[in-house]
Amino acid sequence: MSENVKIEIKDLNFYYDDFQALKNINMNIPENEITALIGPSGCGKSTFLRVINRMNDLIDHTKVKGEVIIDGQNLYSSEVDVVELRKKVGMVFQQPNPFPKTIFDNVAYGPRMHGEKNKNNLEQIVEESLRGAALWGEVKNRLYQPALDLSGGQQQRLCIARALAVKPEILLMDEPASALDPVATAKIEELMADLAKNYTIVIVTHSMQQAARVSNETGFFLMGEVIEYGETGKIFENPNDQRTEDYITGRFG
Repeated sequence: MSENVKIEIKDLNFYYDDFQALKNINMNIPENEITALIGPSGCGKSTFLRVINRMNDLIDHTKVKGEVIIDGQNLYSSEVDVVELRKKVGMVFQQPNPFPKTIFDNVAYGPRMHGEKNKNNLEQIVEESLRGAALWGEVKNRLYQPALDLSGGQQQRLCIARALAVKPEILLMDEPASALDPVATAKIEELMADLAKNYTIVIVTHSMQQAARVSNETGFFLMGEVIEYGETGKIFENPNDQRTEDYITGRFG
């Protein structure tokens, strides 16, 4: 694990109404590495991911206790500007969700929302973001065609480019390859490894093979708790907790 902690989670509890979805979670997520979250469906992984950019604020009757600290600031303090936070913490979802606009307008959307109007600047941001998402070579001659004409794998890389365009520091990915074929999945995994040089990445994945391939650290979630969290090789080869071993070897889940 790198020396630098990017996201510090302290005594985190999260509730939907009376249901406690996350229980006493403490984690230090390192900077410029990939942290994978694994565990059975409904165990709190995606809820945890959405806590990190306050997407759960959009759901009624939810409650957060504890702290999520990024660069020394608790995200849940009253001083935090949620718009700025979501600029810093980008998110890519399970299903590619491009806007029904051109490829160019998809990527330029965020910078425009944040006030960028200069055409040359936008063109530069769009090119840099598409290059960052390993998509530029495939779309540079069709920037003004509909994004929805792209293949599923290209659409997902476009969504990554759209997230990169506002210059985030953290990328949250909620099963970014689960809707894709093996070839597109391999491209997304390759891309993640490349992005981790400059971004802190937290990925939820159902695929244990994917977690083992792409991540530096892995957290195993079960029933809203983090059962074990540490270096990926250790979690997969020599876990401390029998439940981790049972899940990884397919005895349940």
